Amino acid sequence: MENTATKIAQYTARDFKSDQYVRWCPGCGDYAVLSSLQKVMADLGVPPHQTAVISGIGCSSRLPYYISAYGFHTIHGRAAAIATGVKVANPKLTVWQITGDGDCLAIGGNHFIHSVRRNIDINVLLFNNRIYGLTKGQYSPTTKKGYVTKSSPFGTVELPFRPAELTFGARGTFFGRTLDVDLKTAQMTMMAAAKHKGTSVIECLVNCVIFNDGAHSWLAEREFRADRTIVLEHGKPMIFGKERNKGLVLDGFNLKVVAIGENGITEKDILIHDAKTIDTTLHMKLALMEGPEMPIAMGVIRDVEDETYDAAVESQIAKVQAKSKIKTFDDLIATCEQWEV
Repeated sequence: MENTATKIAQYTARDFKSDQYVRWCPGCGDYAVLSSLQKVMADLGVPPHQTAVISGIGCSSRLPYYISAYGFHTIHGRAAAIATGVKVANPKLTVWQITGDGDCLAIGGNHFIHSVRRNIDINVLLFNNRIYGLTKGQYSPTTKKGYVTKSSPFGTVELPFRPAELTFGARGTFFGRTLDVDLKTAQMTMMAAAKHKGTSVIECLVNCVIFNDGAHSWLAEREFRADRTIVLEHGKPMIFGKERNKGLVLDGFNLKVVAIGENGITEKDILIHDAKTIDTTLHMKLALMEGPEMPIAMGVIRDVEDETYDAAVESQIAKVQAKSKIKTFDDLIATCEQWEV
């Protein structure tokens, strides 16, 4: 008997590569994010014609040109609004929003928090190089306090936004973090984001070689990366280090780094990561860890389920239509006052 099971289309990263020349500076961290995204799109098995990539303005926002799928390069800070409309109008599309720390958190900040609050089923890749690169080196909402830039010649006097705080404050259901030089973790995190129903926010730490070179060098150095970062996976102990001999435990209300095998500490004492818990307390503590005392959290930090905006709108429309006598546009026109001339 012939096998009638539905066959899943097989794609490669090449299927999602456009014919456009990639116009980023040599060495820019955006290349790595693009490569990871194309690989994840292929592994997802969603056809290019069912994929949409929406961006705002900035170096990262050029990305839609380099993806062979539907794309929309919108205006500064408005990618979230367009991505929302795209998803609500066609819920079957897989929608990726590409944005930068300036585009997303400055002019687009209001749109960002409300798209997160509404829990629209889109995947937000927030490229964070802590600088305005396209406009040639002004400080951004994530630039560290005191940093000297073209628009802060004596150092910034502002405290920076931390994307995780904004996401959790807006009741976000998914938050992850990746580093441009760690493609394996980036792909794992993007795949989890794509499978999540709701707004998925991934903070992509990328290097701007021209205007903020080395912004994430403390993490990126291969020799020390394993000791300075921790890749979180749901259901697994929070262990890290080149020798896999360090872990996180609770010390009162705070997280603490311990050495496994010292002072009676065993692997059983290490916290197990629960990305699915509704309470954001531990997720926030993990997301806000800073060096050199603590490792920087990478991977999927939060991944919880909740109703999505687009699904709620679709359900509401169906309920209204079921009760209404108006089924078509012609029906609507027939209810209006009419006369013949």
